[in-house]
Amino acid sequence: MEKVNEEKKWSKVATDIGYNLSANRNLPSLLKAHYERILYPLEVFEREERRKAAARDKVKREAEEQQGASGEAVKQEGEANGDEREYKPHNIPSRMKGAVPADKDKAGRRSKRYGGGGDGASPSKEENGGSGTPKKDSVGGGIDEGGDGKGSSASNSFSKELARLQFFGAGPKMAGLPTEKTTKDKSRAGAKISLEYDPLAKYMCQNCNKGDSEEKMLLCDGCDDSYHTFCLMPPLAEIPKGDWRCPKCVAAEVSKPMEAFGFEQAQKEYTLQTFGEMADQFKSDYFNMPVHLIPTQLVEKEYWRILENIDEDVVVEYGADLHTIDHGSGFPTLTSKNLSKEDETYARSEWNLNRLPVVPNSILSSIDLDISGMKVPWLYVGMCFSTFCWHTEDHWTPSINYLHWGEPKTWYGFGAQWAEKAERVMRESAKELFNGQPDLLHHIVTTMNPNVLQSHGIPVVRADQHAGEFMITFPRGYHAGFNHGYNLAEAVNFAPPDWLEMGRRCVEHYSAMRRYCVFCHDELVCKMATQADRLTLQVAAATYEDMVKMLEEEKRMRRQLLEAGVTEAEREAFELLPDDERQCAICKTTCFNSALTAADGKTSDIMCLRHFQSLDFDPEKLILRYRYTLDELATLLGNLKARAECYDFWVDKTKKALEAKGDDRVDLAELKEMLEEAQERKYPVTELLEALQMTVDEGDKCQTVANQLGNKKVCTVG
Repeated sequence: MEKVNEEKKWSKVATDIGYNLSANRNLPSLLKAHYERILYPLEVFEREERRKAAARDKVKREAEEQQGASGEAVKQEGEANGDEREYKPHNIPSRMKGAVPADKDKAGRRSKRYGGGGDGASPSKEENGGSGTPKKDSVGGGIDEGGDGKGSSASNSFSKELARLQFFGAGPKMAGLPTEKTTKDKSRAGAKISLEYDPLAKYMCQNCNKGDSEEKMLLCDGCDDSYHTFCLMPPLAEIPKGDWRCPKCVAAEVSKPMEAFGFEQAQKEYTLQTFGEMADQFKSDYFNMPVHLIPTQLVEKEYWRILENIDEDVVVEYGADLHTIDHGSGFPTLTSKNLSKEDETYARSEWNLNRLPVVPNSILSSIDLDISGMKVPWLYVGMCFSTFCWHTEDHWTPSINYLHWGEPKTWYGFGAQWAEKAERVMRESAKELFNGQPDLLHHIVTTMNPNVLQSHGIPVVRADQHAGEFMITFPRGYHAGFNHGYNLAEAVNFAPPDWLEMGRRCVEHYSAMRRYCVFCHDELVCKMATQADRLTLQVAAATYEDMVKMLEEEKRMRRQLLEAGVTEAEREAFELLPDDERQCAICKTTCFNSALTAADGKTSDIMCLRHFQSLDFDPEKLILRYRYTLDELATLLGNLKARAECYDFWVDKTKKALEAKGDDRVDLAELKEMLEEAQERKYPVTELLEALQMTVDEGDKCQTVANQLGNKKVCTVG
């Protein structure tokens, strides 16, 4: 992944997979974002596991080499002292085979050898391969299984503890070291040899290396190591309840690569019917009553009880973000087959979620790409407790959700004026999560009880959405909620003209958070400016105001570059580049108006102009890449102004024409030109336009009568 990022090959990766970049230039950046969020953590985890496995293998090889060298030395010493023979232990019962009675009065996080639950000293049949006979100890070399077979009968009853105390050869004695002969014999007999493992080690405290005070001994649930409660730092006053991990296991766990926080992708696939059957069965079983008798208040109370109880574990599934292009929409479309007249009415309605994002007064209609979820609706198939966490919509656009059928949704929300305060509250409440993922709220995986937000002075509103109802969220309005049961909803975004101001603020926020944009805001504004005559008056006026701000900021930043010594500049058609090749290397914003690159070609990264002062580059070695000159941007701005003001000129001209008297009256042809202009430019239907329409109609009638009289084709009634 690092290499693909460095060489900016995500476009090639998307093409190799089979995606069509001409249909959606944003696909490489989306592919990169999904890889970073889903697959990259797995890649890091597997890499770390391979490193650990290699380290373990290295340690094991080194230990085997050391043991091999020791065995060879013992062999040579034994040959030099051939008169010494191996000691064969008596058939003395080993105290290690005696189970200690369980003390039921002591709460139990003690070593597993202390009875109860099958954890005593006597292995179960399952543990011993079903034979019921204890396994041979894997350590100890005192079993004589030579070629004469005489030692085999004693091997089942000899003391394993005494076997560890055998001594070999002359000189300083080493307990429990087997000879090469016995090692080979045991290997032939199929006994597992582990020269590194000491069976008494797990009964010894890892801190003080003593096995006393067994009633104070703790056994780690992770690695089975033992520790005295008073040897820990800090010491434990009593035996802890539940699972306990030793300091080594805790250190190993916290050193693991941090995994992305969020929901898991379900493995099972459903049809709409099978999902509904599963959802209804789950809810009925959970509440132990028929689905239709469960009140919404009970579901809501239980939902928050589950979330607030860290020991509660309830798993549900949610069919979220289903593309209507693949699965179909709940609304009829003009391309649907066998449409009735009523369906055609709905298909043409602007309340149809397939049409709402692209109506003439929607900013999103100027985006050529079919952005799934924003321009193209998504479906949501819910079940009881399925959740949508606190979030705002992409680019802070408004959203609309329609519940086609099924059980209700409960919504919680608060306005944009409280967004920053709520974000601070959530970060302070879950510092560990936000330290690992600063943009956690953008992943829609974080929820919080509305009561907590209200306790910090944030007014949260609540609403239940029932089948057949719309729910609308406003720009940067945080919302969350859950489903009460099996239902089907459909949602999409839209952008009225007054959203543009909020959209620019959102891009600045994304830049500060280092978040990728779904589309380029500046590119959208410039595109609308090049097609000013096609815009509605409201859109043209809002776009003009937004472009004034954009142009002033662009002038300021380019002037700053010139004063600093950046003199080289090249034109760049940014709209032809894939999004991942024109994203700022620092803030991830998609560049369009301008960007900076290094003149030496050592890096292909581009940077926003706003980062110029923080760059460690010689200004003379930087190149300004621009899409339009400042004069060209001023011309585009003039187009928007002309479009926004043309209606005012038309109103003045039409009023004068309709109010004129005597010789000042205009010709019928001129009135028709005014009417055609209003229709072509889609001026709003007002009383003035209706009056002009009536005047033109009356003029046409009078002209028709005059022509008939002139041609002597008057019909009289007899």
